[in-house]
Amino acid sequence: MRIAIIGFGEVGSLFARDLIAAGRKDIVAYDTALADAGSKASRNVKTHGVATAPSAAAAAEGAEFVLCSVTAGSALAAAKSAAEGLRHGPFFLDVNSVSPGTKREAHDAVTAAGGRYVEAAVMTSVPPHGIRSPMLLGGPHAAAFLPLANSLGMKAEVFSDQVGGASSVKMCRSIMIKGMEAIVTECMLTARRYGVEGHVLASLADTLPHKDWPGLARYMMSRALIHGRRRAEEVREVSRTVEEAGLTAFQSPATALRQDWAADVGAQLPKEVLATDRLEVLVDAVLEKVIPAK
Repeated sequence: MRIAIIGFGEVGSLFARDLIAAGRKDIVAYDTALADAGSKASRNVKTHGVATAPSAAAAAEGAEFVLCSVTAGSALAAAKSAAEGLRHGPFFLDVNSVSPGTKREAHDAVTAAGGRYVEAAVMTSVPPHGIRSPMLLGGPHAAAFLPLANSLGMKAEVFSDQVGGASSVKMCRSIMIKGMEAIVTECMLTARRYGVEGHVLASLADTLPHKDWPGLARYMMSRALIHGRRRAEEVREVSRTVEEAGLTAFQSPATALRQDWAADVGAQLPKEVLATDRLEVLVDAVLEKVIPAK
């Protein structure tokens, strides 16, 4: 079975890794970044020994299963760009974190081209679980896709035969998770500047019980510093989700700004700092970048 992966960043490459480990060898990848030999996508392709295609449509041609795992801001464009290669009716699994409305637009583009669109909402961080990351499936082809998903090692369940419902779960979750990353970052930086971070963490542990608040705060900050750009795109889709519900998004636009800010700062930090398990080291490194030395 030929499998096409459109978008070969962190998620696409991790899925490819697990598929190859399970014996699936006929995998072809496409990513716009493959034009740059030094890009992360190019490095991932070399690491996993995956064949590449010159376009999304070329990757999809002849594939029985197409996995789309691009950034939120590129999700709809990726679905449209693959359309010419979907006339033979492959499953098109859209794992991108976008609003229900964006998913429906992608569904319409894939369906009009002849593909069988399956909405997927990945409900956890992918790196710890890879292809076993829990996901909710949606759309008229979700039930038909489930046996294939199981055979590939996915941990999936059908949420709805309608497109949009699964993503609404994901997006509402992201209001909280991505928002907490932004709030924790602002809280810890400010507390450190006032020299009261120990008291703040103790109070948080008392109010919101967690066995390791320093570790949790470090993890949340590091995720934003490393993946902030991608998260900012997702949170803009979160804002769209809120607005599609007829509400006004107040918090999420601010979260997107903080995530973009974190990405800018994180790009200036050494890898060993981003990987540290000490909250104070991470906080001090960020402060050194954003507060001019006197």
